[in-house]
Amino acid sequence: MNGAILLILIVGLGVIAWASTRMRALGFRRGHVARVSSLPHHHGWYVALWTVVPPLIFLAVWAATSPALVTDTVIATPAAAQLPPPGFERAAILSEARALAAGRTHGAFHALSHTLAPAYDRAQTRFDWIATAIVLLLALAGGAYAYLHVRPDFSARTRIERVVLGLLLGASLIAILTTAGIVASLLYEAGRFFSVVPVTDFLFGTHWSPQVIDPRDPGASLGAVPLFWGTFFIGAVIAMAVAIPFGLMSAIYLTQYAAPRARRIMKPVLEVLAGIPTVVYGYFAALTVAPAVRQFAVAIGIDWASSESALAAGLVMGVMIIPFVSSMADDSLAAVPSAMRDGSLAMGATTSETITRVMLPAALPGVVGGVLLAVSRAIGETMIVVMAASGVATLTANPFASTTTVTRQIVDLLTGEAEFDSPKTLAAFALGLTLFVITLLLNIVALSVVKRYRESYE
Repeated sequence: MNGAILLILIVGLGVIAWASTRMRALGFRRGHVARVSSLPHHHGWYVALWTVVPPLIFLAVWAATSPALVTDTVIATPAAAQLPPPGFERAAILSEARALAAGRTHGAFHALSHTLAPAYDRAQTRFDWIATAIVLLLALAGGAYAYLHVRPDFSARTRIERVVLGLLLGASLIAILTTAGIVASLLYEAGRFFSVVPVTDFLFGTHWSPQVIDPRDPGASLGAVPLFWGTFFIGAVIAMAVAIPFGLMSAIYLTQYAAPRARRIMKPVLEVLAGIPTVVYGYFAALTVAPAVRQFAVAIGIDWASSESALAAGLVMGVMIIPFVSSMADDSLAAVPSAMRDGSLAMGATTSETITRVMLPAALPGVVGGVLLAVSRAIGETMIVVMAASGVATLTANPFASTTTVTRQIVDLLTGEAEFDSPKTLAAFALGLTLFVITLLLNIVALSVVKRYRESYE
């Protein structure tokens, strides 16, 4: 049987085990048993798990090992005596024979593939039946073992809760191990890069030109200061100059001035900005905002303005992160005790004076935390700068000039036909590690500020 049929069979056996065990457990109550430690569905799930989980574990292991077993069986047949020595040609012939046996193709480049296809078919069929027999045996044995434990005093609920706890722990560990794997890969590849390029040349060098690297001194062309400056200039200066005023003012309006009906309509509409794919923002920046910025520059007499200016990318990035600033500021203002607002108004202060002198100072830690989170989101943005920013690394504070970012350079370095072990390609991992550390620090600072704010009013 193929994998899909086996999965359906396992699920069917699990449903049968659950239903039959539940019916048996219901009889405990009808029998007027003095003490029943678990509900009927607890017993049902206990037996169903014993019926389903062992076969599924076996299938997972079998799916990883059976292709090699089938191939070894085919190689041991007399028809495989004509195979070439281990290498690319041998692997190609075996791959074509496997595809012919599975019916995924009807022709092959090597004539020997047609000869080996029947052997593959026979071996695969035999191993499929072996897997089916083992799956049925495991399901029946597991179900019978669990079914025999079902008694009125058997604590099936405790065992089910342990299984659920294990699943929750496994889900948590997946996230942790994924993060650890990402960090480990970055550290390993960045270590290889820094074994060739000195750390000081990379972090403090002002010349970035990975297209032309001198083998005698690769660090001379891989100074990342222009990239760090471009990332800061676009993501933390221009974007924040757009996001902070608009985000903060929208939060003030929604929490202090807007009618309940207007708030119910405007807040979801504002948060829609956070759900728009970044590639859409990138197209908007490249096709609409960038030409408009250049036309504006020409109109005010700046004829040399670039069509891939920092201003175009920063403006669109700022619009994208307005919901982040607005949402955090909204929550912070709403968390300020109403007694502070009412006391200020009772003393004769106007609404605007209450907001600027009472509400905002009280909510400032939360607002600052939201701004720092928005900055970390902005400096890690990729699609907007890939589509709207330049690939030229420059140290300039002119918003109409071309500049680039760390994320744009990572994309450029890892695309194309460059060798993976070259300093040019390994530089992408060093940039990724640097960006990871900066973003992590910003998030730590932001969360610590927000935590301190929450402790003040909770």
